Amino acid sequence: MPNIKSAIKRVKTTAKANAHNATLKSAMRTAVKKAEAAITSNDTNANGFIQDAAKHLDKAAQKGLIHKNAANRTKSRLMKKVNA
Repeated sequence: MPNIKSAIKRVKTTAKANAHNATLKSAMRTAVKKAEAAITSNDTNANGFIQDAAKHLDKAAQKGLIHKNAANRTKSRLMKKVNA
């Protein structure tokens, strides 16, 4: 544990940010998995799951959790699966 007051504050803020980022990234992954599962099971509500996954991917890219191209690539792969 650091001794300097500002370093102690940085440790606390970083831990809080890491926890928040982990929840956002986990929600994004879950949304993508739900969309893929809906596509493979020919669910009638697959488009809703895809929209939700795209929203989570865009938010994660906007926050800097994943790269913008990675988000676009994942959305493209989902669209290819649903159109196939």
